[in-house]
Amino acid sequence: MRSTPFPSLSSPLFSLLSAAFGAFFFAGAAAADTVQVAVAANFTAPMKAIAETFEKETGHKAELSFGATGKFYAQIKSGAPFEVFLAADDETPARLDREGDAVAGSRFTYATGKLVLWSARPDVVDANGDVLKKNAFRNIAIAAPRLAPYGAAAVEALTKLNLLDAVSPKFVTGESIGQTFTFISTGNAELGFVALSQVYDNGKIKSGSGWIVPANLHNPIRQDAVLLSKGKDNKAAIALMQYLRTDKIKTVIRSYGYDL
Repeated sequence: MRSTPFPSLSSPLFSLLSAAFGAFFFAGAAAADTVQVAVAANFTAPMKAIAETFEKETGHKAELSFGATGKFYAQIKSGAPFEVFLAADDETPARLDREGDAVAGSRFTYATGKLVLWSARPDVVDANGDVLKKNAFRNIAIAAPRLAPYGAAAVEALTKLNLLDAVSPKFVTGESIGQTFTFISTGNAELGFVALSQVYDNGKIKSGSGWIVPANLHNPIRQDAVLLSKGKDNKAAIALMQYLRTDKIKTVIRSYGYDL
């Protein structure tokens, strides 16, 4: 499902967001607020960097929690105090929107993720992903497809390659893409599927060996942000939603290997 476009310039919600964000810069530190943000694990590094500049430039503080999108959905439905949600897909924010747990019209795609088959060792994953066909590895890490969109994308890719049945008995499953990365980086799994952003730096995979999975092997990993109902009156939450859409932050997001 594609995300609902952000409100037009003439819409009341856009006016509210713009006014709140713009007015903040003239209000001084005394008006600063804190926003509770649920962030998909694959977006950990960029969001930490964004939160730091957000606080420096606005005075508002973003308190971040990282984890699996599916688990965050369950927590939000159970009353968790999150005010902004940066998911690893577009379906979960859309569902929260439909169910009345989000501010209507606030949802937008903040990044499009890329999947990579990665090993902490430099000699394991070849440039074409043929290591999957050879199937000579002991185990392969994957995020739980039910909870983590990157795990679902990995299953889609293996299915299109006609390798799922052969490879799945060797799965080591993490509940989030963050845990999956830990399995691989510590050597507990020889290789596995993670988000490119987790292993990307200065335009290349920064360590080990990897194969960026072609986008045509899985559905687009559109990652949507949404203003949750608990944040509708929080100046910091409104400001963060607007801040994520600035050109400066788009540049930051791209630098971690995401598309926009």
